[in-house]
Amino acid sequence: MKLKYAALIAGVALGLSGIANAADFVIKFSHVVAQDTPKGKAAEYFKKLAEERTKGRVQVQVYPNSQLYKDKEELEALQLGAVQMLAPSLAKFGPLGAKEFEVFDLPYIFDNYDELHKVTQGPIGQQLLSKLESKGIKGLAFWDNGFKIFSANKPLKSPADFKGLKMRIQSSKVLEEEMRALGAMPQVMAFSETYQALQTGVVDGTENPPSNMLTQKMHEVQKYATVTNHGYLGYAVIVNKKFWDGLPADIRTTLDGAMKDATVYANKIAQQENENDLAKIKASGKTQVYYPTAAERAAFKKALVPVHTKMDDRIGEGLVQLIYKQTGYTPN
Repeated sequence: MKLKYAALIAGVALGLSGIANAADFVIKFSHVVAQDTPKGKAAEYFKKLAEERTKGRVQVQVYPNSQLYKDKEELEALQLGAVQMLAPSLAKFGPLGAKEFEVFDLPYIFDNYDELHKVTQGPIGQQLLSKLESKGIKGLAFWDNGFKIFSANKPLKSPADFKGLKMRIQSSKVLEEEMRALGAMPQVMAFSETYQALQTGVVDGTENPPSNMLTQKMHEVQKYATVTNHGYLGYAVIVNKKFWDGLPADIRTTLDGAMKDATVYANKIAQQENENDLAKIKASGKTQVYYPTAAERAAFKKALVPVHTKMDDRIGEGLVQLIYKQTGYTPN
């Protein structure tokens, strides 16, 4: 979907006026999830730090819950200057031409946050962010959401249970292959449209960290959830490069510091928020939450790990092997 012309011109004008007036830089920070998710809270925390530390020279306007743009629109909006900052999920960069980011979609490539952070907080993560600059985008940080669980209106205790199910996914060739490996039919759909699609039966199920499932009320229209923790959902905080480069050096330095502290905060709360929200889903009584046995988890892993090699040509075998080495991962 193309952006509305009037909205785009207004956004560009706002960004340019910010650069022209060093006393009043405005950063429109748009995202697609609820304000009370880990990402939503981290965006508000960054706003607080940025405005305090620049003594009001920078104003951060946060627009949650797809108020401005949906999934497929927001990256175009950033590149054209209609917004200055986003925190899209990492799967969004594949369609933009940065297919390497889809490595984060590989099922069971990270077993825990420690392994994950060796990549996102280390040199591999920085190398990946640098690949966005040719797209007119400056990558600032990685923010966690969490590890994903499967949900549907039937129990999902083994790969065989997925056969024929229409499963909503983000736009990612890796996630398409993941669902096909389970015998499911992948359905690419905007995050903001998922609840209604689940409610009306357009799709049968989906995958999400518990925080997204709860805050979007998907648990009200999904009878079963299985805590597979099979994949990671995270975000890259990005900014329009032209806007960023046009800021005074001292402002950039201050905002960099605010982003580093907001990232520590974001990643600290993400795990706790997901644990709390999973407990709330269970307490609601609307979704039956199932924890796979060790044998069942091994069966899921056996079905899904072959996706790694199938995606080598797309993501790059060298990058996958580099992550294996960094994390100590063995695909057996």
